Amino acid sequence: MAVKVVVELKAKPGKRDELKRLFETLMTEIGPSLKEKGSLGSALYAVLDDPDLLVEIADWESAEAHEAVMRDPATAGALAPGLELLASPFKAMILRGTT
Repeated sequence: MAVKVVVELKAKPGKRDELKRLFETLMTEIGPSLKEKGSLGSALYAVLDDPDLLVEIADWESAEAHEAVMRDPATAGALAPGLELLASPFKAMILRGTT
């Protein structure tokens, strides 16, 4: 069953734009391979009342597909540069509709 994954990314002060650019580059580079693994697409949002916070909302074919990608060492390697720009660990929620 399809799920939404909501990820909060709190950048170090003044690093939100750099994190945004890195995310966009990453999605250009690995986005096509993610689609093959169950990604249905994602969007990145700037939080209006927090200049350091970004939120990604992604659609996945299933929670299992998302979890498999997140456990893949290649994913960890691709995400590593972005982790250095974070002020705190990212927060992720996997959501499923109730209807």
